[in-house]
Amino acid sequence: MPRLFDPLKLNALTLPNRAVLAPMTRVSAEPEGMANEMMRDYYQAFAEGGFGMLITEGIYTDTAYSQGYFNQPGLATEAHRDSWVPVVTAVHQAGAAIVAQLMHGGAQTQGNIHHARHVAPSAVQPDGRQLSFYGGEGPYATPAEMTETEIQEAIEGFVQAARHARAAGFDGVELHGANGYLLHEFMSAEFNQRTDRWGGDYKARLALPLEVIRAVRDAVGADFVVGMRLSQGMVTNSRLKWDGGVEAARDRFVTLAGAGLDYLHVTEYDAGAPAFDGGPSLAAIAKECVSIPVVANGGIATGAQAEALLERGEADLLAIGKAALANHDWPIRVREGVELTEFDYDMFSPMATLSNELGWRGTHGRSATRNG
Repeated sequence: MPRLFDPLKLNALTLPNRAVLAPMTRVSAEPEGMANEMMRDYYQAFAEGGFGMLITEGIYTDTAYSQGYFNQPGLATEAHRDSWVPVVTAVHQAGAAIVAQLMHGGAQTQGNIHHARHVAPSAVQPDGRQLSFYGGEGPYATPAEMTETEIQEAIEGFVQAARHARAAGFDGVELHGANGYLLHEFMSAEFNQRTDRWGGDYKARLALPLEVIRAVRDAVGADFVVGMRLSQGMVTNSRLKWDGGVEAARDRFVTLAGAGLDYLHVTEYDAGAPAFDGGPSLAAIAKECVSIPVVANGGIATGAQAEALLERGEADLLAIGKAALANHDWPIRVREGVELTEFDYDMFSPMATLSNELGWRGTHGRSATRNG
């Protein structure tokens, strides 16, 4: 796997390989949002397992409306910030970089200890039902349309959380503009029906993500990694497609990258599948029109799949999700030709918590390492 194990320069970082841990919600923080020892050990295992960079689960950014799930970690307060220091230290000692994914739940919020009220670009109820393996039940609530004051508070939340991430020792932040959360909702024709400066056609709907990128970049400085995750589909509708097709997708990528990003993280159900009706994948579209690194995510389980995406020039980095949960040392196994453990959805039963994953391993007599 010559390309998979090539180093890569990312802003001030030099990553030892192209294997990235994908962000995955684990709802295992303390009730008040602090990271804990179980989370430290969880992330440390991926670093020891050979991943060059880890992207955390979505971390909420303020004590107003950003929290999306109960037992979701935060970076909204100083206590949150300080709780992440042991996690970051353990990952660095094991030789990996770690990026904090900053997330505002928006209309898809299903658990918030700070407010019962939910907010979004417009008062549009999400389709489907809340995710039981993240602690949800029943249909989503219809959110309130955000006021200008609430939009400014959300922007400041991303900024403060980014400052806290830098102070805690993280190597960067990833702005969560995918999977139907707030920044994605502002970019979405389905959720954003506003007629003010935050709404309009697909270019106008980039206004809030662009504002957040610029404000975060100003807050953290030029030498701190700032990336963004993007997708077409949402938690509530996995088959959504962006309006405007390939050309509009190029416009989105170029505009967002130019606002101050160090990488784009593109996620689809299948990273190599056509983004629209035939033609290139979403990652390939991004790769051909931006000069910053592109991370591809979605359905990548084997080293051969990862290497093929790199060989075809569709990505610079590969974010591994479910296969990494089953194999915390996925890069080592791939490099050494060791058999991979197949992902089992029972790891998420009855909830996608770290304790249930550990219970699954105990029941099946398996560890996350190549020695187990």
